[in-house]
Amino acid sequence: MNSDQPILTIPKHVTAPLGAAGRKVRAAGLITVVIALASVIASFLILTDSTPITPTEAVVSLALTVNGILLILLAGLIAWEAIGLFMAWKTGRAAARLHWQIIALFSIIATAPAVLLAIMAWVTLDRGLDRWFETRTRTIVENSASVGNAYLLEHTRALRGDAIAMATDIDRAEPIYENEPSRFDAIFQSQAALRIIPAAFLIKRDGTIVTKVLLDDSWSDLKMPPEAAMADAESGEPVVISPGSTNQVGAVMKLKEYDDLYLYVARPLAQDTLHQVRLAQEAADDYRHLEQSRTGAQLAFGVIFIGVAFILLLAAVWLGIGFANRLVAPIRRLILAADYVSKGNLAVQVPVRPKEGDLAHLGATFNTMTTELRLQRAKLVEANSQLDRRRRFTEAVLAGVTASVIGVDADDRLTLLNRSAQALLDTGEVDSLGRPVAEVVPEVSPLLAEARSTDGADKRQWQIAVRRAGMEHTVAVRITNESDDGSEQETDGGSVGSLVVTLDDITDLVTAQRSSAWADIARRIAHEIKNPLTPIQLSAERIRRRYSKYVGEDHQVFDQCVDTIIRQVGDIERMVNEFSSLARMPKPQMDPGNIADALKEAVFLQGVGHPDTEFVIDLGDEPLVGRYDQRLLSQAFTNIVKNAAEAVEAVPAAIRGKGRVEVRARRDGRSIVVDVIDNGIGLPTENRHRLLEPYVTTREKGTGLGLAIVRKIMEDHGGRIELLDAPAAATGGRGALMRLTLPASDDRMDEPGANAAPKPPPAAEVPPEAVGPT
Repeated sequence: MNSDQPILTIPKHVTAPLGAAGRKVRAAGLITVVIALASVIASFLILTDSTPITPTEAVVSLALTVNGILLILLAGLIAWEAIGLFMAWKTGRAAARLHWQIIALFSIIATAPAVLLAIMAWVTLDRGLDRWFETRTRTIVENSASVGNAYLLEHTRALRGDAIAMATDIDRAEPIYENEPSRFDAIFQSQAALRIIPAAFLIKRDGTIVTKVLLDDSWSDLKMPPEAAMADAESGEPVVISPGSTNQVGAVMKLKEYDDLYLYVARPLAQDTLHQVRLAQEAADDYRHLEQSRTGAQLAFGVIFIGVAFILLLAAVWLGIGFANRLVAPIRRLILAADYVSKGNLAVQVPVRPKEGDLAHLGATFNTMTTELRLQRAKLVEANSQLDRRRRFTEAVLAGVTASVIGVDADDRLTLLNRSAQALLDTGEVDSLGRPVAEVVPEVSPLLAEARSTDGADKRQWQIAVRRAGMEHTVAVRITNESDDGSEQETDGGSVGSLVVTLDDITDLVTAQRSSAWADIARRIAHEIKNPLTPIQLSAERIRRRYSKYVGEDHQVFDQCVDTIIRQVGDIERMVNEFSSLARMPKPQMDPGNIADALKEAVFLQGVGHPDTEFVIDLGDEPLVGRYDQRLLSQAFTNIVKNAAEAVEAVPAAIRGKGRVEVRARRDGRSIVVDVIDNGIGLPTENRHRLLEPYVTTREKGTGLGLAIVRKIMEDHGGRIELLDAPAAATGGRGALMRLTLPASDDRMDEPGANAAPKPPPAAEVPPEAVGPT
């Protein structure tokens, strides 16, 4: 932030959100508080009979009304302030929480004595009413009701036991019920008579009576069980039916041995006794009602005391709000200013009012602090701007350099990978940062310990081999520390701390140097050896013509020796021609074309030459078009397919099985990928990349020039060659995969039959000579 930014001054009057109406409302509130306190004192004196006014019901009601109105007014004023505080809290206004805390503290201080006063008033009133409702009277009334209830309970228990016993006997007589109904009715009647049960019924669930016994024919107002009792009896347990408004007690129980059959028994109670029981219960109810009126009296006095307590409480809260407003205003200004500072605005000041005492001193100190911070920040921003420019420059340099740069901390964990390092190590920055070097670049890990333990920059340079994605790279390694002045940064253990590792991929440079050296050697060999070859061959032919007639019995040996000389001279000449081809590779003549024809031709020729090997070609559906030198590509494809076929034949016949060479070509974005896969002897793991160098071969009769020439052709076309293992090698099989990648054209050639099955080419179209085996 610029130090010239205009100063922001916090307003002196930072009030609640309800605006300028606050002063008028607070003045009215003060008057209401005074009146409420006067009303509270007058009500207390009247209730304690300290005035000539008798505390009658009308006087108490008037006091309740007046105090209630004042209570509502005070509550309204408090609610008005609470709304303002709530709005301030919702809008995130400064010091809103502190305001609430101060008001809560005043409320608690005012509540404690009010609660104590209410408790004392309640206890005093309760003691006075105890004279009206003594314990002895309550005990007599309750005992009378209890005696009546015990009488009913005794009859219901007796009837329940009789019902269970009778149901058990009836269940045992179930066979008689089915076969001898008359006998069953006699048994049923004897059971009722035995237990002196005046009325007994066997009924179904819907209330249908199956059979019944009435020992008292004069009992005319007998009541059947209600539907609720029948539903409860379905559980198998006896259900007792209390008298209610009737003079009978009954019990219903479901019979276990019968389908949908219930036993219902009933017994009448003495009318006079039941009447006395009901009178005792009504008396107890009346007494309870009278006792409840005691609460009403207590409530009337309690409301007065509670109203007084609430008025005192609200008055204290109102006074606390006023005090809190004066206390919180300067704090709110400081909090608001601090909030501006926390958001980065240091050009802020608070007004200083001397009458605020220590808070005024705090405001002046805050203003001094923001001034100093503003000056310091300006300096820091300028310094940070310089550091940021340097950082962006460093990042741009690291992103643009071709060398791979790796940062390593004191714990040998990666802290930096530029783009070149990510490409070389075939990894991403997110996946690598923070991981140990031994996991991401295990080849460099031993060098770090050596670099930390050695002195001198000349001892911190190495050349290693890094293998990634099936390719081996020759890398020059240089390790330095991160200090700007070149001095050693040492950790507590005495060793160098953070390091910078530079990896230069010199694979192409080493290969180019070797290729250049071999090309020079090839030119000299071709010059020195090719000159005498023609005289040797001519001399051998002349010896045959001139002296063959003078040879006698050794004529056959003579011809054989001459043929050997001529044949060996031819072999040497072909080898010299290959040296010449490597030394003088022609510049490719780029023309639009489809590589499918060259691939088909190479596969066809090798299929004729190796009839025991199965050749499979898959060129896909898309045209494989681009700008190529068809002659050079045909030479490269022929060499690769021939190497694959010879690798298959190099496998011992006992374990070879069916030889197979697959040629696949596909378009991958802006590239054309050609894969030649065989199930031959495969490629070595160590120094595999050196097979692309001249005169490096794993075969007994190979010259080591074939793959070097293929690589040169690929590079001239802007492509590359990769030496990989066949997919079958991952599951224990064998074989190699030669991958050729060429740039593709954006155009699509409409060539009918471009990818059709290959036709045998005429003899004149066969390439003049195949490249020798590697």
